[in-house]
Formats: sequence, structure tokens, C-alpha cells
Amino acid sequence: MFGPKPVSQPDRRGEPRRAVNARGVVCAPGVETACVIVDLSDGGLKLRLDRGAALPPEVVVVDIAEAVAYPATVVWQKGQEAGLRQTGAKSLRGLAPARLIGARDAWIRAGGR
Repeated sequence: MFGPKPVSQPDRRGEPRRAVNARGVVCAPGVETACVIVDLSDGGLKLRLDRGAALPPEVVVVDIAEAVAYPATVVWQKGQEAGLRQTGAKSLRGLAPARLIGARDAWIRAGGR
């Protein structure tokens, strides 16, 4: 209580992160689960999953409100939280690349317009 303050871990991200707390969906072959996108940077995302399921190494995270898909690699996962490295946002409005058709379908099922 009155001892020294614990030393905080330095932030290892190369880019600044911003809190977004957006509703999302994690998609991969055979996987579609709800999540909250806790924060986002140009290089990564932090997610809180709806349930504690192991994610495959490669996923697509869909921001439902923004109609954006983030192809990503899972870097770490602890229970219902996960950190991912993303390669860039892709719009799901209009024509979507063939590799994102599953993510676009998940966006529409989640109420995307």
C-alpha cells in the first residue's frame, strides 16, 4: 500500500493506439464469433471476444459500424482477449475482394448496411 509504485511495462507498439470499443466479428474458415474491438493502431488491434475460443493464426476482423475488414494475424491470446497484427483496412461496401466475401457476408448478417 505504501511501498514503491510498480513499474509499468513500456508500450511495445510502433504506432499510437486509439480506443474504439466498436462491435465486431472475427471471421476465419469455420469460425465466426462476436467481439469488441477494444483499441486499434495502424499496425494492430486488441479484441475482447464474446466467448473464450481459440482463434486460428489468420483471421479477418470486421468493424460492423464502419463496414471495414482488417485481415490480421493473431499475435497473442489470453482467455477472451487477443492481440492481432493487421495489414490494413479494406472497405466492405460495394465490391469486395473475393478473399473477403466471407467477412462481407458476416458483416451483413451482423446488421451491416
